[in-house]
Amino acid sequence: MRDLAAAEAELQRREQQRPRALGPEEKNKIRSLGSDLKKVWTAPTTTDRDRKELLRTLLEEVVVTVDRPERRAHLTLRWRGGTLTELDLSLPRSQPRGLRTPEDTISLLHRLAVHYSDDVIAGILNRQGRKTATGERFTAHQVGCLRRYRNIPRFRPPAESPTGELATIRKAAQILGINTSTIHRWLNDGFIAGEQVTPGAPWQIRITEELRARFVEQAPPDYLPMLETTMKLGVSRQTVLQRVKRGELEALLVTRGRRKGLRIRVADDHPNLFESTS
Repeated sequence: MRDLAAAEAELQRREQQRPRALGPEEKNKIRSLGSDLKKVWTAPTTTDRDRKELLRTLLEEVVVTVDRPERRAHLTLRWRGGTLTELDLSLPRSQPRGLRTPEDTISLLHRLAVHYSDDVIAGILNRQGRKTATGERFTAHQVGCLRRYRNIPRFRPPAESPTGELATIRKAAQILGINTSTIHRWLNDGFIAGEQVTPGAPWQIRITEELRARFVEQAPPDYLPMLETTMKLGVSRQTVLQRVKRGELEALLVTRGRRKGLRIRVADDHPNLFESTS
């Protein structure tokens, strides 16, 4: 009895979902609308979806030929039954893409704004041959507008000036008593910190007392050559240089004598580890 009740309920549900059959009067009314499609198309009860379905029903094929220089399109509509309709339409003018400053210029502006005022930045951008979004040379006003539009803070001089003289690579080499090639090598290894406004710009070295103290004629006994350092720590030369760059290891550069080069201070974390404390 339960199965019978479930089957009857399912049958009733399906009968309710079955489309209602049209009566003779409704069928005649639909046939009459076929001779007055305009009335169907403009009827307030006809939705855009209905109009699309109506077109799909009536159209067999649409051929479009575009003449871009003349901004015109020719349409050939082939209706079911074989009737052809020719249409000529004007194409809208394409809208130009919004003007934008190149992203690499924006990235450079972020870096420059930390160190320079708008007028100085404009000079740097112009010397690099960069242009505004409209293809013009930069002015201080344009740099300021672009900076504010991109929410880039303006340059503010530090309350305290950085200590030390800012020197070129050549002058820094003379002050420290080493070759310019050594300066470049230690810049690359991170032993010396350099300042560069933008990639490709000349490097500058800030000569401080702390930097001077790292260049010596003779290193203390607890500063080891690179080879001994790598053996004691059990790591590669590159790892040692990375630790020096991060400040985890102290380093000096011996500039005189037969054994010139880098010396690393390797602290013994466990002195007398195996000696008795009694």
